[in-house]
Amino acid sequence: MKKVENLDFGQLIILGFEGTEVSPQISSLLGRIQPAGVILFARNIVSAEQTRKLLQDCRACVSTPLFTCVDLEGGTVDRFRNVTGPTPPAAAVFATGDRRLYRKHGKIIGESCRALGFNTDFAPVVDLAFEASRKVMSSRAVSDDPRLVTVYAREFLVGLGSAGVLGAIKHFPGLGEANLDTHHELPCVEKPWKKLWEQDIAPYRALRREAPMVLVSHAAYPAVTRQRTPASLSRKWITEVLRKQIGYRGLVVSDDLEMGGVLKVAPIEQAAVEHIRAGGDLCLICHVEEDVMRSYEALLHEAQRDHRFARRCQESVTRVLAFKKRHRELKRGAPVPSPSKVQNLSRQLWEFGEQVRLEAIKRQTVGPERA
Repeated sequence: MKKVENLDFGQLIILGFEGTEVSPQISSLLGRIQPAGVILFARNIVSAEQTRKLLQDCRACVSTPLFTCVDLEGGTVDRFRNVTGPTPPAAAVFATGDRRLYRKHGKIIGESCRALGFNTDFAPVVDLAFEASRKVMSSRAVSDDPRLVTVYAREFLVGLGSAGVLGAIKHFPGLGEANLDTHHELPCVEKPWKKLWEQDIAPYRALRREAPMVLVSHAAYPAVTRQRTPASLSRKWITEVLRKQIGYRGLVVSDDLEMGGVLKVAPIEQAAVEHIRAGGDLCLICHVEEDVMRSYEALLHEAQRDHRFARRCQESVTRVLAFKKRHRELKRGAPVPSPSKVQNLSRQLWEFGEQVRLEAIKRQTVGPERA
């Protein structure tokens, strides 16, 4: 059992927590688990200087380079709104039809992330904008045409990367036909394999060499798996489709395992084990310290019980550590953002929002150019 006990199980977890500073309790959690990363939300973010210090204090508790993560898409998913001002939603930027603005969207979001101390952004969304999911996805989804979605996502990722920030495409294999919110419910997408492959999965196939991470949804696809198991816990989706058929070699991350869509079928600790067993690399657990500990201990205990699962864990730990070694942006720091730096970022965001608004109006007036 020595090898199992020495395995860095924390490298299978990205965790979130409450509060705007590293409390003794959170410091102890980080020190014990040694997670792969942390994720912050609006609840953790008060100011640029406070956020940067919070992330620095998290790094000080962990011995390996840390994924410092945020969900920042723009529009309704904008954790920096109260610090740097609002960022335009993806759909608004896409409506300009200008690839340069798609890239600039990623770049300006990446620069904001970097200034506050983040190196990973769980964006862009590549779910298709079908009618079924319109009320749920709203301006997060850009088009029902997978080719056009891929164009936007590719440029956005390049923009993020130019600012030294890693991106993640989501929510595999696609929430375009999901009419329920996975934060609360388990959607069942009754769509046949051929249509999923040609439509929803097409952006993942096109971006398989460009996306650093893929985030997997909590929706079920019974027409493909013959089960109502969320994709995030499905070996069929993660190992057989994403890894083998598509040939994806980056990191596979679960959507937040505290979401209702997955907890409808498994308690948090079982969900963590099953995500890794299915072929996932990183369990995203965004809120409750107890959930993080239960999941960490469940991974350890299952590996002690099942040598095949231990090998599966070792494979992902090795992949995560090798990924961290390759990506210098995880080690690169930036100066603490001065008030003038934050003010400049806010101005750039406002100017970009105006540019997007005017370009979209112009496009509506003169008609779309060929993409």
